[in-house]
Amino acid sequence: MSQSNDRSWVDKLFQWPRIPLGLRLFLLYVVVVALTTYVISSTVMREIKPTVRQVSEETLVDMANLLATLAAPYLQQDTLSGSEFAELLSHFGQRAPNAAIWGVDKSSINHRIYITDANGIVLVDSWQRDVGADFSRWNDVYLTLRGEYGARSSIQEGEEPSSTVMHVAAPIRADGEIIGSVTVAKANRSVQPFIDKAKYRVLTWLVVMSVVALLLGALIAWRINTALDKLANYAAKLGRGEKARQPVFRIFYEYGQLSEALAAMRAKLDGKNYVEQYVQTLTHELKSPLSAIKGASELLQTPLTEQKQQLFASNIEKESERMQQLIDNLLALARLEKQPQLQSKELIELAPLINRVCESMLATSTQKRVQMQVNCDPGQSLLGDAFLVQQALYNLLENALDFVVVGGEVNVSVQTEADRTLIQVFNQGATIPDYALSKVCERFYSLPRDNGHKSSGLGLTFVEQIMQLHQGELHIANVPGGVRVTLIFTTP
Repeated sequence: MSQSNDRSWVDKLFQWPRIPLGLRLFLLYVVVVALTTYVISSTVMREIKPTVRQVSEETLVDMANLLATLAAPYLQQDTLSGSEFAELLSHFGQRAPNAAIWGVDKSSINHRIYITDANGIVLVDSWQRDVGADFSRWNDVYLTLRGEYGARSSIQEGEEPSSTVMHVAAPIRADGEIIGSVTVAKANRSVQPFIDKAKYRVLTWLVVMSVVALLLGALIAWRINTALDKLANYAAKLGRGEKARQPVFRIFYEYGQLSEALAAMRAKLDGKNYVEQYVQTLTHELKSPLSAIKGASELLQTPLTEQKQQLFASNIEKESERMQQLIDNLLALARLEKQPQLQSKELIELAPLINRVCESMLATSTQKRVQMQVNCDPGQSLLGDAFLVQQALYNLLENALDFVVVGGEVNVSVQTEADRTLIQVFNQGATIPDYALSKVCERFYSLPRDNGHKSSGLGLTFVEQIMQLHQGELHIANVPGGVRVTLIFTTP
């Protein structure tokens, strides 16, 4: 016993929590979105900086070659140092653009331009800082004077290691020979604001799109879970034998196919159950009238007085009518139980319908001296199947007249509330025994009548099925002076 308890305790400890399918799919979707966002963001963030610098370098190459072409005549004639071209470069370095580029203010020239001779000596400097200095050891000048692509990236003196300057040089040629070099330099920190802005925009859009994707995933997961709940409730109602409207799935058509399969399976199982159940019940219920008919027919074959012959012939007729009524009620109930929902609804005026039913019971009520009263306003109505509602009232009034005391009352009243309509039938007479209250709606259950007649026991079952089709309720209760039956119709 202790080992069994220990095992069950361990099983409960390591039992997986019951998480709805929609939530599990959403959590998986969150992981996928998070990983995708991380991979994209890290890749883009890693590529933005070198891409911007490559673009900047390409621009510097074009600018250096343009300046090399312009400086070539002056350097060939050895007039570059005091030339107008050198003065223009000096003015260029001192300009203040005061430009706003995509939200980034540019107040100074970030390019530095210097020109060297064939030996790497600086002849012109737009910053007027290193004129006469020997730059032949720097890669931009050294490689360019040798006919190679000259470029370098150097840390500014006294600056942070991250504050580098990109230098790109172009050769100055005369008669096919390299007579000097032009270098255009640009601090990488000048493009850093654009890199930061690009990163910010990319991250912002990634966050926005991730949130949108998660909201969309949550909506889809919710719809999946809702569809599953509808299908589970539908299957549960079918399993309990209740009337259930088949759910409609416009997006998840696979669920629709499953609900149709469940409905078809239920119909087949119900068909088989109906055959088995009705054959058994019909056989059982027909035994009594058949025995009576057989006994009466056997007696009629013996010498009898005319009075007894009429008595036994009358018994045969009554039992035949009883069998016919039983078969008709069973067939009607079978058709009703197989109907999953109402085919159509109409606006039913209750006052004329109730009056028609009461008028059809006039002979019985007169015979028992019963006063039938109807309390229904002319404007009271409900949505439903008029024929089925009329059949339900027929059954209730027939029951009421069977159990009402001679000279008593049968009252039919209609009450309209905010979201429902109540039709109540009261009959004055004996109350229903407590043991029978929960059974009166069962198929073939019948209480004895005062006149000795036995009913089919299907009337209230028939009424209950009608109320289920109308998504309503049937209530039967003992009240002072008799029994009251209430039909509750929910107002859509």
